[in-house]
Amino acid sequence: MAANSSTGSATEPPGLETQWREIDNLNQQQLRAGDSWYLLDKRWYDQWKEYVHTGDQNSSSYPGKIDNTELYEDLDSYHLKERLTENEDFILVPAEAWHKLLSWYDMMDDQPPLERKVVDLPSTVKVEVYPVEVYLCLSSNLESTVSARFSRADKIHAIHQKIRQHFNVSETAESRLWMRSTDTSSERLRNLNMTVLDTCLSSGMTVIMEIRNADGTWPTSRPQIMRNSADEDSYQGPPGVCGLTNLGNTCFMNSALQCLSNTPPLTEYFLKNSYLEELNFTNPLGMKGEIAEAYADVIKQMWSGRHYSVVPRVFKTKVGHFASQFLGYQQHDSQELLSFLLDGLHEDLNRVKKKEYIELRDADGRPDQEVAEEAWHNHLRRNDSVIVDTFHGLFKSTLVCPECNKVSVTFDPFCYLSVPLPVSKERVMEVFYVSLDPTAKPTQYRLIVPKAGRVIDLCAALSQATGIPPNQMAVADVFNHRFYRIYQTDEFLSCILDRDDIFVYQLSSGCVDQDGEEVVMAIYMRERSHYRDYGSGSNSYGTSLFGHPLLMSMPRAQCTREALYQLLLKRLARYVRPLDPSEEVEEEEEDEEELYKAQTNGVSDDEGEEDSEEAGPSKKEEETQESSQNEEQNNCQSEASPSSEGEERAEEEESSSEPDRGSSTEEGQSACGSTDTNSQDATDGDQSAGAEPSGKEEEDEEEPASCAQANKRLPGRRHYTERRKKALFTMQAVNSNGTTERGMGEADGSFSFSSQPYIAIDWDPDMKKKYYNENEAEKYIKHQSMDVPHQQTTVQLQECIELFTTVETLEEENPWYCPTCKKHQLATKILDLWSLPEVLIIHLKRFSYTKYSREKLDTIVEFPLRDLDFSGFLLKKTVNSTEPPCRYDLIAVSNHYGGLRDGHYTSYARNKDNGQWYYFDDSKVTYAREEQIVTSAAYLLFYQRQDKIRHPTIPPPIPSSTQPENHVSSQTCDGMDGAASCVSMETD
Repeated sequence: MAANSSTGSATEPPGLETQWREIDNLNQQQLRAGDSWYLLDKRWYDQWKEYVHTGDQNSSSYPGKIDNTELYEDLDSYHLKERLTENEDFILVPAEAWHKLLSWYDMMDDQPPLERKVVDLPSTVKVEVYPVEVYLCLSSNLESTVSARFSRADKIHAIHQKIRQHFNVSETAESRLWMRSTDTSSERLRNLNMTVLDTCLSSGMTVIMEIRNADGTWPTSRPQIMRNSADEDSYQGPPGVCGLTNLGNTCFMNSALQCLSNTPPLTEYFLKNSYLEELNFTNPLGMKGEIAEAYADVIKQMWSGRHYSVVPRVFKTKVGHFASQFLGYQQHDSQELLSFLLDGLHEDLNRVKKKEYIELRDADGRPDQEVAEEAWHNHLRRNDSVIVDTFHGLFKSTLVCPECNKVSVTFDPFCYLSVPLPVSKERVMEVFYVSLDPTAKPTQYRLIVPKAGRVIDLCAALSQATGIPPNQMAVADVFNHRFYRIYQTDEFLSCILDRDDIFVYQLSSGCVDQDGEEVVMAIYMRERSHYRDYGSGSNSYGTSLFGHPLLMSMPRAQCTREALYQLLLKRLARYVRPLDPSEEVEEEEEDEEELYKAQTNGVSDDEGEEDSEEAGPSKKEEETQESSQNEEQNNCQSEASPSSEGEERAEEEESSSEPDRGSSTEEGQSACGSTDTNSQDATDGDQSAGAEPSGKEEEDEEEPASCAQANKRLPGRRHYTERRKKALFTMQAVNSNGTTERGMGEADGSFSFSSQPYIAIDWDPDMKKKYYNENEAEKYIKHQSMDVPHQQTTVQLQECIELFTTVETLEEENPWYCPTCKKHQLATKILDLWSLPEVLIIHLKRFSYTKYSREKLDTIVEFPLRDLDFSGFLLKKTVNSTEPPCRYDLIAVSNHYGGLRDGHYTSYARNKDNGQWYYFDDSKVTYAREEQIVTSAAYLLFYQRQDKIRHPTIPPPIPSSTQPENHVSSQTCDGMDGAASCVSMETD
């Protein structure tokens, strides 16, 4: 992968307000076919927005270089991750906005820009985030394939040329293309001027080039693919026991289609060709009969008994053509697809050719029976189709005004029941607790907290498990070795997602603001490169974050480099080996050039180099300055740390030891030299992050003279030979991303912070390898709460139906206009079931969206497979024996596995001919047992009224070894809907 050519070309950006105004204006551009837009990591963009809105160029929220790392599957191929979601994982910016941001902030090394084209698709213009990725090969060698990406607006001719170029096929050679969607199905691509979209070519498919033989014949009449095409013609299996190929995240569609396919009255309607007489080509609300015809084609193939799996490409294209939300190959909701499909089939097959206007009347105290019959009659005057016959029922809606008590009664038709699930008021969260005890490993806890609670509630729950007061805890989201967010105690827990890595740090005292006596610092671990990054316009060394960050507090008055260094040594003691006494003092030589190298390493805060330092003072000058040196010596001692007696003796014998330069002279000169990891010479104001004192608790009076003598031995140039104390690491103030270094030292050795302090511990690679134990640093232990399995909530389906019929108050966003009060009111509302259809679809509302949270409910809903009795829920009571019974049997289930943003759909269905249950997972079909059907994944339930169920006359087939191996087997795909890659290239 070529490096990003723009790296290192960042220019001076304009003011922050100007930046925001320019980018915001550019982002308002309309999409135009052919234009380029760019993907930008959402987290980086949010950080940038926070930065420009602060109005402070020195804000700690400075985002650093553009970093799209989280959008890539890996950093070798820079292949985009599957199922990324706009405005959650990335945002799209137009080319001009991208180039401005790139010129202002540059981009991480080697990362390519994620440019995507705007394409003109049916009914919409959109940015094509995921181009179609297909495999190319020659018919002479089907095993040798190469992947290539094409826009849906590209013509097949572009694919033809790509194959010629890659496989070195002569331009004069006569060839033809085949499109393979399954291992048993290939179709000829005859028109090279058709687009990729029009040919229904989708990701995962293979395009095969066949070259004419020299004798004028073609190698095959159809490319041989794994199994002879005659096998498909000779196969005879149970009708309806047929898979559906995943065209790329189309499992949601396959699941809904399998459920409808196994709905007997609807399937028989199409198999008997009854739809041909009722196609409505003039309905303005319909789709000119195209959806009905495409659906009929799929059903006929599935029930022919001649296919292992059907490829619903034409159906998918038709759906996308009439409902642009289903265009492309992103994951969708099976219930939304089902709702669209039932409505589309209804309008395409509506027997009412011209809908009349009907004025609705209020109940006005009339009997329910009369009002209900009138409502149903009016409904049939405008809507009459096989969908109404099969799926439509009627419920009673009662609204009561809270002010005037006006009662409004209406009867409305429904096609399915969307029933709520009992929502728990509690939430299970997993966190890592980091104790103040440096020897204790982080501990993972599983906590139960209020779902609508705040961060302080999380701390309180953890306090019960640890005994640590909640006010001594700091909660943070750790991402990519840095703090993505440090939470305030009053923030809602809903902003913490289940996938976030939450760390809770014990502080030495209560977490206070920056004006208090304690300051809370964020500590990052960084490794320095061996080489400087000259390409970035500076001589600083490149750094990379590693390990887990820390949050810790210390008295503001004691915020000095030495105090922080000693505190960090204690906190890191579990996985950082201390220096041996023999290693703590070493002899080094540094000349002026080495001094310069050390001081440009981003760890020195020199205010300037003094000419007076070029030579050490004479002995006479030392004597006249003795008092001032002793005063500075005391300052050095105030920050000194104890060391071994052997070291003290060694320093005294050599007479070359020195106190740490904790303060500077009035002229800015240090009384004695200081050292850091690189043993650089220190000048006025140098608060080197790695500087340490000589290690003595007490200094004798001769030591200043010793320092002077050491300096005196090197006249003419600043070249010192000294014994200096060695530091494990250096420290540097950085921004919140740990990428940009900031000033942090004051002349007196203390720190001053204008905002949340972020400190980076910088490790030399050799020192890190020698003293830092990475394996130990990553270790953690699990609290016993993690061993307790999370108990899934179990409810009965009847409870969900009761919730559906419970009185509720309308939300502020959806008030009711009271005709008596003449204003909108938050009325109370109750829904009652009046009449039920032949096939009742129950939608379990697993996806919960509130102002506090967005989540998927994994509650197990126990639903009966037989004898679901609705007599207790129907408001309309049976008055005579001619009324249909209220008992239902289950015939199909649509399942959803996974979470909010991704997942996989499958289905269970009972074959109408043989009564056997099957499990449909895209192209795979397996036998199913009844005890497998009730799971926490159940999403849509299809029930048929018992009096309409036809008992099977054909016994279930006995599995035979002569059946295709993958047709009915126990093997299934992985759970998530990367099923496109799992299904599209496999044997059906």
